[in-house]
Amino acid sequence: MTGNSQIAFEFDETKQSAAITPAPKDVVQFVPVKPKTKRGRKSLKDMVSEAEMVQLPPDEELTKKLYYSISEVGAMFNLNPSSLRYWETEFKHITPRKNKKGDRFYTVADIKKLQLIYFLLRQRKYTIEGAKDYLKKYKDDSLLRYDLIKSLQEIKSFLLTIKADL
Repeated sequence: MTGNSQIAFEFDETKQSAAITPAPKDVVQFVPVKPKTKRGRKSLKDMVSEAEMVQLPPDEELTKKLYYSISEVGAMFNLNPSSLRYWETEFKHITPRKNKKGDRFYTVADIKKLQLIYFLLRQRKYTIEGAKDYLKKYKDDSLLRYDLIKSLQEIKSFLLTIKADL
């Protein structure tokens, strides 16, 4: 074999020209749908449905334990621990206790504050700066306002179920 070897290809032009023909308008063509992947950014619809699905246990269950680990709190909110650590750096309201090893332990009060921040960021679609401004503006009333909104949402869902039963 020499260094200048070549490969020859032969094309049949009659087959190529006949291969492309437009389909009649009354024939339905199959269009393959891309499978959903878990890569990239979530759609707004997926984010809203996830935000509505987050339900914390009742207060009686939450107060059974004094401290919750970061993985337990992350499971409550469907968040990564890295997101919780980032929120801790951004919002001064969240101050979990840390042991000598550096593990974070959240109290019930911290979880309630996280619930408010989660509501602002994920359900109300505030930016982090917008959520900070909201918390600054309504320092004392922010948790009270959130409880009011939560109770109104429960009433709305109850009324919608009654309407569906009619």
